Amino acid sequence: MSSVSRFRALRANATSLPHRSRRWTSTASEPTEPLKSILIANRGEIALRVGKTASQYGIRTTTLYTDPDRLSQHALSSPFAVNLGSTDQYLNGERIIQVARERGCQAIHPGYGFLSENAAFAKACTDAGVKFIGPPYKAIEAMGDKSRSKEIMTEAGVPCIPGYHGAEQDPKHLEQEAERIGYPVLLKAVKGGGGKGMRIVMQADEFHQQLDSAKSEARSSFGDDVMLVEKYITTPRHIEVQVFADKHGNCVALGERDCSIQRRHQKILEESPAPNLPEDVRQDLWEKARQAALAVGYEGAGTVEFIFDNDSGEFFFMEMNTRLQVEHPVTEMVTGEDLVRWQIIVAEGGKLPLTQAQVEEQIKNRGHAIEARIYAEDPSMNFIPSTGKLLHLRTPPAGESVRIDAGFVEGDEVSSHYDPMIAKLIVSGPDRKSALQKLVAALEQYEIAGPVTNIEFIKRVCVSRQFVDGEVETGYIPKHHDELFAKEAAEPEVLAQAAIGLYESEQTRRDHKSPITPLQTIGFGNAPQPRQFHIVETSSDPQIQNKPTTVQILKTAPKTYHVTINSQTYITTSHFNPSTSTLTSFFPHTRLETTLIPNPTNNNALTLFTRGRQYRLHLATPAWAEKALGLKDLAHSVLAPMPCKVLRVEVEEGQEVKRNQPLVVIESMKMETVIRSPQDGRVRRVVHRAGEMVKAGTGLVEFEGEDEGGK
Repeated sequence: MSSVSRFRALRANATSLPHRSRRWTSTASEPTEPLKSILIANRGEIALRVGKTASQYGIRTTTLYTDPDRLSQHALSSPFAVNLGSTDQYLNGERIIQVARERGCQAIHPGYGFLSENAAFAKACTDAGVKFIGPPYKAIEAMGDKSRSKEIMTEAGVPCIPGYHGAEQDPKHLEQEAERIGYPVLLKAVKGGGGKGMRIVMQADEFHQQLDSAKSEARSSFGDDVMLVEKYITTPRHIEVQVFADKHGNCVALGERDCSIQRRHQKILEESPAPNLPEDVRQDLWEKARQAALAVGYEGAGTVEFIFDNDSGEFFFMEMNTRLQVEHPVTEMVTGEDLVRWQIIVAEGGKLPLTQAQVEEQIKNRGHAIEARIYAEDPSMNFIPSTGKLLHLRTPPAGESVRIDAGFVEGDEVSSHYDPMIAKLIVSGPDRKSALQKLVAALEQYEIAGPVTNIEFIKRVCVSRQFVDGEVETGYIPKHHDELFAKEAAEPEVLAQAAIGLYESEQTRRDHKSPITPLQTIGFGNAPQPRQFHIVETSSDPQIQNKPTTVQILKTAPKTYHVTINSQTYITTSHFNPSTSTLTSFFPHTRLETTLIPNPTNNNALTLFTRGRQYRLHLATPAWAEKALGLKDLAHSVLAPMPCKVLRVEVEEGQEVKRNQPLVVIESMKMETVIRSPQDGRVRRVVHRAGEMVKAGTGLVEFEGEDEGGK
């Protein structure tokens, strides 16, 4: 499909967003300068999201992209697009403002992330005569500095959590402050956000290690490593309030969102209203959030974030995000309002479309909404980012109560350069129970093959008992680790489907006289004969080697198969459709419809989708073949789980190490990951040193084998 065709398809299939077009002219004041053209200074789904609202109101958009994003959906979404060049150019504020002026853009919408909370950029826009669609730079400055923001909140009567927010940054002084506050404490980058530059310190002996890690990540992400130290509440909830203010002194709270389900201090599930929250506390949160915004002369969209202590019932101001949040669709679902449109109204000088009383009336009648962030990441490997081509992508049907905000389509590449979020799935229902059921049903229809995703993990969270009961906290995932990470082996029927699909794919290749590449399918002649497949459930951890299951296939008639697994034989009637890669099989006791997605770069890898679940499988290479082909034995190597940069090597050659001891610290997508030892043993060789770039699956550290005297 040509770029023009893809652009037209994107515009034709743009998800409709909540809006109240007839109200804007009657409720909002006459804008001082109607916007006709804006530049979107961001990428991915937020760039598409802003573009959709702008196009609904006849506003021309200019999009930006970098070299890795040249074929991305946001780059193709507008006929007015500018290539900034290298990967880091989304942060080049001077160049972006220059583009806006050259292209005749009246305003810049920064989306979220990148320059959205950069006070210097907001001021530079104003100085250049370009509107910044966001709060005044002084408000960003005040609230962006976590130390200063807490001083302002204290003066405004907004409760703040105990902590140290001073300028003295000597590690010994910070350690003394942590001891004064009392462990556990939370280390947080003053200019941080999105969970980066943040570490929990449970006890004194790990303080300096965690401080070094937090500072390193903060420098990489924000160019600043100034830290604050706060009391860490052991059973907290993360509750935030969406606020909006205009240039006329009006400020409203558009409800709250519970964002307690997190990993790496980043949210993966958000919902509104917050479950099990007393109404008086809810109203107090809204009022304190409005006070916070008014205290800094706020304008536009903002989110005031609070920590709610489940034990005491108290809440404390945490920080204010001076931008539109990733989870803003949840608020749109429960208010029926288009928040990007509200941003544009405020930027034009208009009044807020609704009063606080009107907002509350609408929220009462809109029910419950939940958002799930679909990430290319591996939950079983501490949620490390995953990369690769989206070989297959099928989404649940979108509608009034199911919304998908996505920045990728099938065939796109998830790179290691930027955030690994693929999409956001948002559902609503008349109450929390129905919304949650709808979310699970939608997740069961969401199919992605290629990079590892968190879809299966989110489904497990959504059906876990305490989450269903609304008993949430930010430590929910580690607290329920055994339940959420329980391994479910593939059923025999699933392995049978995989084997039948592989067999039929082989026959299709033979019919087209294509070469047969998988070693397991080598046979003699074209006559039907028994075929064996050694199928393994794929583990993302390179150190884990699951045992293969032998599946024997004998095709006895055009659509009849005898499938033998672990001495159990099934007779099935199956139909394989090669054009859609779907297999329908009738077993004696059930019918299965399965989608099978092979990996074109690895003939032995296969992804299956059946009964609302994904299975990642591969064919085991026989031992004789590994020896004949001279395949390298990596049994005693610790491998890189993703493309990355080695930041630090924590061990030396010849050193004795214990299981779970840190070996190497790597960085990918501006996130640090500690690679730990899978065993007790002795380090034979450190393969890669600090500063080196490493491909996924490459050895990082090698251990001595038993024949070398190792453990």
